[in-house]
Amino acid sequence: MSSALATSTAVCSSPLAAASASASSARRPRAVPPSRGLRYQALRAAPGFAGNRRGGDRGASVACGVQGQDTSIQVPEVTKSTWQSLVTESDLPVLVEFWATWCGPCKMIDPVVGKLSKEYEGKLKCYKLNTDENPDIASQYGVRSIPTMMIFKNGEKKDAVIGAVPESTLITSIEKFVER
Repeated sequence: MSSALATSTAVCSSPLAAASASASSARRPRAVPPSRGLRYQALRAAPGFAGNRRGGDRGASVACGVQGQDTSIQVPEVTKSTWQSLVTESDLPVLVEFWATWCGPCKMIDPVVGKLSKEYEGKLKCYKLNTDENPDIASQYGVRSIPTMMIFKNGEKKDAVIGAVPESTLITSIEKFVER
C-alpha cells in the first residue's frame, strides 16, 4: 500500500519578483532585493484518497512558516499570588515580561524571552505577567505600555525595557545584572 501523503519542499518567491518576471519584455525590469522567501511544504494526497478526485495537485494544501525560530519554549506565568515568592524573594535576578493576550508586539517578543530564559538558565529566572489579569502589580511598577520587560534583583526593580525590542537590547540589559 502506498503512503497516503507525499511531501515536497520549495521556496515561495516574493510577489514583487513574480510581478517583474511576468512583465513584458518591452518594460524595463525592476530591481528586486534578494529574498530568502518563505519555506512551504505541499501535501499531496495519494490517488485513492477521498479528497483527491482526479489525482494531480487538486486538494493539495500548503503550510507556510518562518524557519529558524523556535517558539516552543514557554515562559512560566507569575500572578499576584505568586509574585512575592517567585520575584521579590528570588536569589537570582528575575526578568518579568508584562504582556496581554491581545497585544501583537507581546506575541513578537515572547519567543525572544523564551530563548533568553533557556540561554540564561541558572543565572536568571524569566516569568511573564498578564497585565489584564493582574493590573495591581502592573500599576505598582508603573507599567503604562506593553510589552515591558523589567529586571528585578534582590526584590528591587533595577531596569526596564519597553516595546518589542531586538534580542541584543534585552541581552545588554540582562548582562548588567547576571553573575558571570
